[in-house]
Amino acid sequence: MTVPTYDQFIEPVLRYLALHPEGELATKAHDAAAWALGLTEEDRSLLLPSGTQRVYKNRAGWAHDRLKRAGLSTSPKHGFWRISPKGLEFVKAHPTPLTPELTENLAVGYLDVNLKPVASTGAFPPSADTVSFGQEQPVGAAASTPTPTATPDDQLEQALIELRSAANSELRERLATVSPSFFEVVVLDVLHRMGYGASRSDLQQVGGPGDAGIDGVISLDRLGLEKIYVQAKRWQSVIGRPELQAFYGALAGQKAKKGIFITTSTYTPQAKDFARSVEGIVLLDGERLAAMMIDYEVGVTSRTIKIPKIDSDYFDEGGS
Repeated sequence: MTVPTYDQFIEPVLRYLALHPEGELATKAHDAAAWALGLTEEDRSLLLPSGTQRVYKNRAGWAHDRLKRAGLSTSPKHGFWRISPKGLEFVKAHPTPLTPELTENLAVGYLDVNLKPVASTGAFPPSADTVSFGQEQPVGAAASTPTPTATPDDQLEQALIELRSAANSELRERLATVSPSFFEVVVLDVLHRMGYGASRSDLQQVGGPGDAGIDGVISLDRLGLEKIYVQAKRWQSVIGRPELQAFYGALAGQKAKKGIFITTSTYTPQAKDFARSVEGIVLLDGERLAAMMIDYEVGVTSRTIKIPKIDSDYFDEGGS
């Protein structure tokens, strides 16, 4: 199974906290919610695309954020959650599983509420029957209900994936239109950024008439005792086994042991099988090359986005 969206964590987190009214560590609430939702060990091991946090813990955290906004829970200190008096009343009033409508109300009905210490008195959070979801609508306007399927972290990660995919596609389009000579330069620039060669001058472009199927040479040491030979094909058609056999023959002619074949297109299954059957040949297709250009910022610039995250150590009064 896949890890449920954060709204599905709201009820198990709330029920668990109701069983521990004195408060509980957030990590225990994370695991209790995961158990209640039937997550497997494999599900629990899944990380956000950024690799910074486990998905189920992230979604349980956002579920608790929604409970706090609804006034049903508090977080008196870092990593410690406690159900509020209103939360206990809410659980008592809803002993059976929450309806989808009520769950959605908790997920998106209080997004405009600023988090602050919950008072011991005050109006009980309105029920799903009396609250409109999200922003108020003008009289006569159709209600627009956001669907609670992704946390802000999920949305950010998805946006990054989409932006990266768009950049990858555009890079491949641009690579398909550059000259063969410039494509060879791009390939060597990428390999240098990856750490091949002590300096850029250790990567030589040798493509042209009489190149014997070799477009570039990488010297791995200052004396040039160990070299990698590169073939760069700016092709639209798929690379087949004959092209790789010719490259392998060119390597043999240079008495070379290592070669990299790079193309803007893709490889046939037969070509991949041939590369696996011999030693020393690595294949890079257009999609992977574009991904490396993004990772190593060759022909690509990156924007820095500041995402606020609380520094818990700063607020650790006992450690000062």
